[in-house]
Amino acid sequence: MTAVWDRFKLVIIALAVLAVAIVSFFFVVPETQQAVIVRGGQAIGTVNRFKPNEPFGQTGAGIWYRVPFLDQVQFVDRRVLDLDMDRQQVLSNDQQRLQVDAYARFRIIDPVLMVERAGNTENVVLQLQPILTSVLRQELGRRPFAALLTAERGDAMANIRTALDRQARQYGAQIIDVRIKRADLPEGTPLEAAFVRMETDRTQEAETIRAQGRKNAQIIRAEAEADAARTYAAAYGKDPEFYDFYRAMESYRRTFENGQADSSVILSPDNEYLRQFRGQR
Repeated sequence: MTAVWDRFKLVIIALAVLAVAIVSFFFVVPETQQAVIVRGGQAIGTVNRFKPNEPFGQTGAGIWYRVPFLDQVQFVDRRVLDLDMDRQQVLSNDQQRLQVDAYARFRIIDPVLMVERAGNTENVVLQLQPILTSVLRQELGRRPFAALLTAERGDAMANIRTALDRQARQYGAQIIDVRIKRADLPEGTPLEAAFVRMETDRTQEAETIRAQGRKNAQIIRAEAEADAARTYAAAYGKDPEFYDFYRAMESYRRTFENGQADSSVILSPDNEYLRQFRGQR
C-alpha cells in the first residue's frame, strides 16, 4: 500500500483536487429554498424563485452550477414564515387600554431585493416587527374596543395587512395575513375601571333606546288618535242621527255598567241625556 502511494501519490492528489473542483462547480437547491447567486457583491441570478400558482416539483429546484471562488450562493426560504409581535399595550378609540398579542405571516417573493436590502430573512423580521406594532397601534386606535368583538375586526385586520404589506415590499416580502391572537384588558384596577365604564356606556345606550321608543310610541299614538278622529268626523258627516245615537248608547253603557251597585242617578224625565230613551229626535 505504501508502495502504491509512493508511486501514484501525485496522481491521487491530482484526482482529489479535480474532484473537489468539479464538486465546487455545483450546488443543490432544495424545494423549500430559493437561491441567489452573488458575484462581486451583485446578484446575477436566482434559482427556484417563488412564482404564484407554480406546481410543486416544477419550480427549478435541484442541481445547479456556479463559478467557484467568484460566485457565492445565498439561500432564501420560499415557505410562509411567521412574524410575531411582542405583547403591546394599545389605546383604543374609547380610551380602553388593551394588551394585544398579534402575528403576521409573510413570504419572500423577491429574493434579490431581500438580499440587497436586508441580507437575510432574520433582518427582514427585525425590520417588520416595529412596523407591525406601529400599524397595529394606529388602526386599533381608530376603533372602539367593541369593534374587536364584531365583524368589524376583519376590516381592521385587512387594513393592517395592506399597510404592512406596503412596507414589506421594500424588502422583497409579501404579507399574506395578519391576526390578533389575544386582546385583553389589563389586570387590576384598570380592568375594573374599564368594566364600570363599559357598564355605564351600555346603560346610557339602553336608556337612549328606551327614550327613542317612548318618543316613537307617542308619535304612533297621536297619529292613531288623529286617524280615529277623522274617521269619527267622516262617519258623523254621513249620518249625523245614527252617530248621535251610537254615541249616546256608548255613554249609557259606560255610565250604567261601570257604576257601583249602591249608587243612584237621579235625572229629570225630560233631561236631554235621556232623550234616546224617549225616542225623541
